[in-house]
Amino acid sequence: MGYARVSSKEQNLDRQIIALKQYVPEENIVVDKASGKNLQRPGYQALKGALGLRRGDTLVIKSLDRLSRNKAEMKQELKWFQDNGITLKIIDLPTTMLTLGDGQEWIRDMINNILIEVLSSIAEEERRTIRQRQKEGIEAAKARGQKFGRKDKGFPEDWELYYHRYKAGELKRAYVMKQLEINADRFNYLKKKYEKEGC
Repeated sequence: MGYARVSSKEQNLDRQIIALKQYVPEENIVVDKASGKNLQRPGYQALKGALGLRRGDTLVIKSLDRLSRNKAEMKQELKWFQDNGITLKIIDLPTTMLTLGDGQEWIRDMINNILIEVLSSIAEEERRTIRQRQKEGIEAAKARGQKFGRKDKGFPEDWELYYHRYKAGELKRAYVMKQLEINADRFNYLKKKYEKEGC
């Protein structure tokens, strides 16, 4: 089987299909015109579904990013192919295109393991970089006086009246919550804030 993907309907699949036809009959090429930001694409999901690839099958793609642009997802997919006994051949990675004889499957597994390890390291480094940039961005915004977190809505109308009657034992908490249309967490927050402010 072959798989080709472009990110939008306006883009052309011809270049990938020409490359894939050297290894796979055109009628066995599944295509998607959808973003690589996630794996929820009809063609690709069909390949992994009940009527798709079986143990011992081979899937050919032009380049690794045709599966996904997300390094962590690529790692996950390579592992899925490995666990399900499916050979993945990537035209742009010639070592994956080797034809192996019986008993030499360990070479393919070794190549896959190296790819998984490399992708895992890249994904982890990207996550660290993103976290560091987010941290630096937040610190810079705080230095400019920007506030973070949810904006406090303040006290509901009639809170003071209901609060004092609740404290006096005239009203139950559940009744106050129902009248003010708030949940238990909000009630506790408001009570604590009100008492802290010495109202």
